[in-house]
Amino acid sequence: MSAAARALPVPDAGPLLCARGLTKSFGAQPALEGVSFDLWPGEVLGVVGESGSGKTTLLNILATHLAPDAGRVSYDWPERGLVDVHALAEAEKRRLLRSHWGFVHQNPRDGLRMNVSAGANVGEKLMALGLRHYGKLRARAEEWLGKVEIGPERLDDLPATYSGGMQQRLQIARNLVTEPRLVFMDEPTGGLDVSVQARLLDLLRKLVAELGLAVVIVTHDLAVARLLADRLMVMRCGRVVESGLTDQVLDDPHHPYTQLLVSSILQA
Repeated sequence: MSAAARALPVPDAGPLLCARGLTKSFGAQPALEGVSFDLWPGEVLGVVGESGSGKTTLLNILATHLAPDAGRVSYDWPERGLVDVHALAEAEKRRLLRSHWGFVHQNPRDGLRMNVSAGANVGEKLMALGLRHYGKLRARAEEWLGKVEIGPERLDDLPATYSGGMQQRLQIARNLVTEPRLVFMDEPTGGLDVSVQARLLDLLRKLVAELGLAVVIVTHDLAVARLLADRLMVMRCGRVVESGLTDQVLDDPHHPYTQLLVSSILQA
C-alpha cells in the first residue's frame, strides 16, 4: 500500500510549516523561484525532480541551513505560535533544530559524530535537552538502537565499524530519539544497495507512522516517494510544476515534465 492510499492527517489547527514565495539564486543562476506550500502535522511531503531542480536548495532553506533571497518560512512553535524561522536568533535556531526538528542526510557521515560510539551519538542529543543520568542515557540509546534494528552488542562500537545501511539507521535513531515534530530527509536511501534500501524504507515507514511525524523528504526516486509520501511536489528549474496526492500525481500526471519523469521509470 502506498502512503497516499492511507487517510491523510485531519487538520485540527493550522499548518505546522508554511513556505511563502521562497526564492534563491546562486550568482545569475536561479535555484528557487517563488515556491509556496503548507505542511500539516503528521503529513509526509515528497519533493521530487531531477538534479538541479531546486529540491535540495528548498530543503536546506526550510531547515535554516540556507537563507532565502526572498520569501518566508514559518513554523508553528507550540509555545509561541507561527514564527519566522529565518528571523530567529542563532541560539533559537539551534534550539529548534535540537528539540523540534531532525535532519537526515543522504551521507550518514554528515549527520553522525564518527569519533564517538553509537550510543554516544544517540545519547548526546538527549544531553542537549538536559538529560544527564548516565544509566538513563545508555538505556534510551539502547532502546533506540533496537528500534532501528541495531543490536545492543553494537552500542559501544564506533560508527566507522558499521555498514552504510547501519550508519543510516543510526543517524535516524540519533534524529528521532528526541521525539521531534518535523524531520527533513535528503535522499535517505541514496547510495545504498537495493536490498538495503528496501529494509530502510520499511523501517522509515513504520517509524513515521508510529511517531506521527511530519516529514519533508527529497528524493529522485519515485518509488521511494510513492511508498513514503502522502503528498508530492514535482520541481523543475526551481519551480513547482505539479503537486497533489502522491498516487494521483504518479498515476495521472498532468504536467509534461511529470509525465516524462513517470514514463522514464516505466521504461527503465
